[in-house]
Amino acid sequence: MEKSDPSTPEPVIVRETPIELCQFLKFGGLAGTGGEAKQRIAEGEVLVNGVVETRKRKKLGPGDTVTLDGRTLLVQVS
Repeated sequence: MEKSDPSTPEPVIVRETPIELCQFLKFGGLAGTGGEAKQRIAEGEVLVNGVVETRKRKKLGPGDTVTLDGRTLLVQVS
């Protein structure tokens, strides 16, 4: 299996929006636990649409991108 291009966002399909940033990090596999997600957000390691985001309850909608550790995920609704 080929590794995806890090510059191309990986779509993550959620049932409904808005979804909170900390929940999305867990759901998308960028954080193993809610605690880890909240810590990484608080430390300024997470980008939303290319901008550092430190609000764990930031609401995300369709088309938003979230980047952490070189991976970018795209919020999509089923």
